[in-house]
Amino acid sequence: MEPKYNEQGLIPAVTQDARTGEVLMLAWMNAEAWRKTLDTRDAHFWSRGRRELWRKGATSGNTMKVEEVRLDCDADAVLLKVTPAGPACHTGERSCFFTRIAGEGKIFPAGFLSHLEAVIADRKANPDEGSYTSALFREGINKISQKVGEESTETIVAALGQTDDRVVSEVADLMYHTLVLLAARGLTLADVEAELERRHK
Repeated sequence: MEPKYNEQGLIPAVTQDARTGEVLMLAWMNAEAWRKTLDTRDAHFWSRGRRELWRKGATSGNTMKVEEVRLDCDADAVLLKVTPAGPACHTGERSCFFTRIAGEGKIFPAGFLSHLEAVIADRKANPDEGSYTSALFREGINKISQKVGEESTETIVAALGQTDDRVVSEVADLMYHTLVLLAARGLTLADVEAELERRHK
């Protein structure tokens, strides 16, 4: 199937982190960008401002390796599932969609877990001296596994005799350290979700 370009010869392209599902950016592709992306598996786009083809990360180094390409049901929008080599946004933010307009203070767990997983992956790839997550990665899998064990025990203790707030707090600690453990092993939430889906069937 070929894309259906608009009257300007363009089609909108959404990029999504292949590991976490986080939406990273929206750009535009023309026929040349489409072909280049398929041929090289590097994300290419058409700059409407500069009127030229550009490879994502050619200047910044924040490239996007394309893992999967999809067209929507009408073939007039593209979805690129990518492995980003750095922030997607020119501001330095991981995703261009960091400005919240509505729903302030309301975070949906699934969405935030994906965001947290992305932050953890970034701390692994780009260590920050002052980051607790980066410190865990430096100490290695043994330390991370130990922390998961400690948080599991604390969750059980809270569940057996402490307040609901304490249970929630301990489960949050356990989930965070579990995400770090998955990242340390090169695994993701998507891997866990796939296993749960397999069991559900």
